[in-house]
Amino acid sequence: MTTLTSTPRADGYRMPAEWEPHSQTWMVWPERPDNWRLGGKPAQAAFTAVAKAIARFEPVTVCVSAAQYENARARLDHPNIRVVEITTDDAWVRDTGPTFVIDDNGGVRGVDWTFNAWGGFDGGLYWPWQRDDQVANKILEIERCDRYRTEGFVLEGGSIHVDGEGTLITTEECLLNRNRNPHLSREQIEDMLREHLAIETVIWLPDGLYNDETDGHVDNFCCYVRPGEVLLAWTDDPQNPNYPRCQAAMRVLEQARDAKGRALTVHKMPIPGPLYASEDECAGVDLAAGSQERSPKVRLAGSYVNFLIVNGGIVAPRFDEPEDAEAEALLKRLFPQHEVVMVPGREILLGGGNIHCITQQQPAPQRR
Repeated sequence: MTTLTSTPRADGYRMPAEWEPHSQTWMVWPERPDNWRLGGKPAQAAFTAVAKAIARFEPVTVCVSAAQYENARARLDHPNIRVVEITTDDAWVRDTGPTFVIDDNGGVRGVDWTFNAWGGFDGGLYWPWQRDDQVANKILEIERCDRYRTEGFVLEGGSIHVDGEGTLITTEECLLNRNRNPHLSREQIEDMLREHLAIETVIWLPDGLYNDETDGHVDNFCCYVRPGEVLLAWTDDPQNPNYPRCQAAMRVLEQARDAKGRALTVHKMPIPGPLYASEDECAGVDLAAGSQERSPKVRLAGSYVNFLIVNGGIVAPRFDEPEDAEAEALLKRLFPQHEVVMVPGREILLGGGNIHCITQQQPAPQRR
């Protein structure tokens, strides 16, 4: 494995859309007791269900600590799930793993963004985070994929979505946050995205979902379903704190043109809840200096948009809320060629994210 000094764009590489073919999906086993309640046991059951759902469609690799290796290997008992030992700080591989890029000659490489736990010492969610900043490098090492390292440029995979045809969607709340890259202007950040993902156009939504502790990751709020079409978390209730955020996003999306000059079709995905953690659920989380406090008073940023597209399947969260059925029906309508699998998402949400956040797809090599 080589760490390259060029950029993916200069080398003819691009970030493919999530619906392009995968060779596998990566996950990391949850065990951090100051984030996952009861020593991570309920979260481990939830992650296992997600891994097995994905494994019906494509191979899964789960990164596990030495301490949890035996337990995870026993629970992840599936012929399509591989377990590898990697030391991490937490389990959000969407944000700590590499963003894979491909060329037209069968090449697969990875972008290793600098990671600072969603804001470093200015609103970040834990310290230390240096093991998580090593995850992308370790994954690329295992896969023997060459690496582009953006030393000093902070980005999380959950903060971007691409259509595979030159357009990227993100939020100002996250990428322009002073706790990510305060030394760079919006234009300089766009240049970094263009160079490392080979996109042309950036669509900036003002904010992500209310109370999203990642500072408004787009993958919890708005995603592509195909080129020219997006799915936006939505509420019609003016009392919902997400209402102004949804309205502001819609105004941007209605005016936007993508890299191919298309106007966007916007589908509305209902926001579940309101959802809150119970006293018991919060009491099960260890207290630790510098970690995100869990409180039953804080509205959870639950979202059906936080799903993963896999080879022939959609793996999406359900919350045992009335909106579950509507969300499933909409996903089936938007992805008629895919089998939609709904997996319990509450336990993952309690830790601060959902299915898209805990997965990272590795694209299959393509030859054109």
